[in-house]
Amino acid sequence: MAGITLEKGKSIYEYGQPMTVLHLITNGRVKVSYPGGSYTLGKGDVIGICEICSEIHFLSYLALEDTSILTYTLNNVESLEDMLQKRSDLARLFLLSAFYQLNHLLDQCSLSELSCSNLYQNLLEDYEKYNSLCARYRIPPRALEGMESLTAYLGEEAPDIWLNSFYLGLQHIYTGEHYKPLVQEPGISLGFLRKCSLDFRKTYFGLDEQFHYRKQLTNLYFNENANDIFDLYTSLYYKLGPDCADTESVLSDINRMISQFESDSCLDAQMVEKRIQSFRKNLSLMKEPAAKKDETATDTSLMQELAGSLNTILDFAGSDLELCSSFRQHVHSYKALPDKNSMEDECCSLRRKLTEEFNALYSLLFQRTLETSSVPKAVKMFLAFGYVDEELAGAENCALLYRLSETRTDRSEFGVYTFYDWLLAIFQGKKEPSRNEFDQDYSDYIHRQKASGNITEAEFKDLENNSMGKVNYELRNLFPPVNKMTFGRIATFCPIFISDNVLKDLNDSYVTLTKVGKAFEAIKKVDYSAFYRESLDYDHLDIMGKEPIHLEFLPDIILMPNVGIRGVMWQEIEGKYRNSSGRMFFSIFHMEDFVTSMIRLTGEFRWELCKRIQGARWNDISDRSLTSEYFDYIQFYRKNHELSNEAKEKVRSSLQRAKNSFKEMFVRDYITWIIFEGSGSPRLNKIARRILFTYCPFPADLMKTVSQNPFFSELMNRHRITTAQRLHHVDMLIKKIQNTGSPVPDTLVHERQFIEGTVSK
Repeated sequence: MAGITLEKGKSIYEYGQPMTVLHLITNGRVKVSYPGGSYTLGKGDVIGICEICSEIHFLSYLALEDTSILTYTLNNVESLEDMLQKRSDLARLFLLSAFYQLNHLLDQCSLSELSCSNLYQNLLEDYEKYNSLCARYRIPPRALEGMESLTAYLGEEAPDIWLNSFYLGLQHIYTGEHYKPLVQEPGISLGFLRKCSLDFRKTYFGLDEQFHYRKQLTNLYFNENANDIFDLYTSLYYKLGPDCADTESVLSDINRMISQFESDSCLDAQMVEKRIQSFRKNLSLMKEPAAKKDETATDTSLMQELAGSLNTILDFAGSDLELCSSFRQHVHSYKALPDKNSMEDECCSLRRKLTEEFNALYSLLFQRTLETSSVPKAVKMFLAFGYVDEELAGAENCALLYRLSETRTDRSEFGVYTFYDWLLAIFQGKKEPSRNEFDQDYSDYIHRQKASGNITEAEFKDLENNSMGKVNYELRNLFPPVNKMTFGRIATFCPIFISDNVLKDLNDSYVTLTKVGKAFEAIKKVDYSAFYRESLDYDHLDIMGKEPIHLEFLPDIILMPNVGIRGVMWQEIEGKYRNSSGRMFFSIFHMEDFVTSMIRLTGEFRWELCKRIQGARWNDISDRSLTSEYFDYIQFYRKNHELSNEAKEKVRSSLQRAKNSFKEMFVRDYITWIIFEGSGSPRLNKIARRILFTYCPFPADLMKTVSQNPFFSELMNRHRITTAQRLHHVDMLIKKIQNTGSPVPDTLVHERQFIEGTVSK
C-alpha cells in the first residue's frame, strides 16, 4: 500500500468531518486536540481508531512535522472485521494505539474533574472574601451576575472509574508476550475496538462537559463585560489604598488570578491581557504596599538542612542495605523522568517498584524512631508527608513541609491521627489494628493462621500481644491499599511527595484538627444523629434496666502521607465492638473539598453501620431499618405508585450511574440530603426524602426551619407525633426515678435531648 506524506502544519481532520478512513502513522508526529487539551501521536499510532463507532470525527488532528501515513478505508465497522481477519498484524497496532489514546483521555478526565471542583471552591472563597472585606470596611459590595445560579460540578457524563485500570491491563497484555492468540481472533480484536470507541465517546463528552463548566467559571473571573471577580478585586484594591492592612492580601489574590488565567485556554487571551495590562498601568501609579519581611535567609538555612534528604532518610533506616541501595537508585531514575505521571510501561514499572520499597522503608523508619528520640527532620517529613527528596518536592514545598513538621502536634486525643501517630497508638496498645481486605481483624487473622498450620502454638502466643506484630499487620494489610486509594489516581500512584501532584495550595489542602471539626459540625447541623448508636446505660442498670439510650462515637480520622483527592471509609466499628469508633482515612493534603468528602464517607458509614447492626436481615423489609427500607425502595421503585414516571426515570438513570450499587445510590442521596435538602432546597423524590427524614433526622432548629416547607409538612406531622410519644415515655421514666429519690442519670437527660434533636447545640 502506497504511503502518503502530509506536510508540517497540515490540518488532517477537524471536529464534525466524516469518519470514513483510518490512517496508520509510519513516520512523524500528529497533534490530537480535544476540549481542554491535546496529546501527540507518533509512529505506530492510528488516526481515528477511537472514533470507529462514530459517523464523524470528534477529535481534531494536525501534523506537527512532515508525516507519513498509510490509509485504510472504513466503510463500516464490519469492514474493519474483514480487515483484521485478513491482516492480524494490524490488530495489535490498532488496539495498542486505541488503548494509549483512551488511557490519556481517561486520565485527563479525572484531572479535569478535580480542576473543576477546585475552581468552583476557589470561586466561592474569593467571592466570600470579597464580600467579607467589603463588610469590614463598609464598602457596598457588588453582586456578581451568575453566582446565584452556580452549582458544584456533578459530573453527569463522567466515565466509569475502573476503565483506566481496565485499559491499562489490556495495554500490558498486548505489549507483553502473550498477545498472539488474541490477535488471531478478529472477533475479540473488533470487540475491544468497539468497546474502546464507545468508552471514548463517553469520555469525550465528559471532557466536553468539564470544559464548558470550567469555561462558565473562568468567565466569572474574566469576561468582556468586566463584571467579574477580577474587576471586583481590582476595584476593591483601589478603594482600600496602599496603607490598608488588607491591601497586600488583596494584591496577592489579584496576582494569583493573573498567574492562573493569563494563559487559560477557556478565555479570550487578548481580552485577558488587555485587562491585566490596564491594572498594571494603574498599579504603577499607586504607592506599592510595604514588602513582606524578607525570609530568604531563613529559607536558605532551611534548604541547607534538607540538602541530601534521601541520604539522610536512608542512613537513618540503616539496616537493610539492599533495600536502601535499590530505593536510592529508583528515586534517581524517577527524578530523571520528564513526565513522572507517564503511562508508559517503563514508568509504570518504576512507580510500582518505588511503592513497594517505600512501604518497606516506612516500616523500617517507624521501628528506628522507637529506638531513638533524635529523629532527623527529613525522616519526620517522610513519615508525615511522604517526603523523600528536596528536588522532587521543590524548594517552596520543602519550606512549607519543614514548617508544618515543626509545628505539628499529636492530636490523637481528639481522634485525629497522622499515619505515624496511628501506628504509634497501635504499638502502645491504645488502638487495635484495622481489619484487612477480607474483613479479618488481627485476632481473627492469627487464629486462622494457627488453625491452618502456618504458625505454631508458641508463635501464636508470641503474636497475640506482640506490639510490633500488630503494627506490621497494619502496615502490611492497610497501608498499601489505603495510601493508594486516598491518592485517588490509581494508575499513576507513587507515594513519594512530588511537586507535580500538588494541584492546589498546600496550606489550604492541609488537613488540621480545626478542618476536621468544622466538617463534623457541618454534617451534624443537618444530621445530628450521624455518629450515634443505640446502647444501654451499664452504670445504672439497677434503675434504668434495659432502657435504650444513644451514645455518640465519632470516627477516628487517619491522615495518610500523600497528596490525594479521595477519602476512604475503611471500617464502621473497631473489631467486634459496636460501641466503638469507625475509621476514616484521608490524604494529609486533601486536594478536594474536605467537607464534601467527609459527607460522602459519613453516608458510607451510615450504610455500613446499619448493615453491621442488622446482620443477615439488613435488607429484610419486615425488620425496618435504613438499609432495608432503602433497599426495598430501589428494588421495587418501578412498582411504586407514589413515584411519577419522571421520578422513576430519574431513579433508573441514577442507578445506572451508580453501577447498580444500592449503597452508592444511598450515598449520593445522603450527600444531596446534607447539602441541598438541609439548606431548604428539595432535590430528592418523596420516598428517598421520607427514608432520610426518618433515619437521618434534622436537629430541632432545622426542623423548625423546614416545617414551613410543603415538601416536609406530612413528614413533620408524623415526626411530631412519634417524638411526643418517645418524650412522654422518657418523662414518665424520669418521674418514676425521681419518685424513688434517686438522682436522674445524665444519660437519661441526654437521651431526652437526643429525642428532641437538641444534643448538637
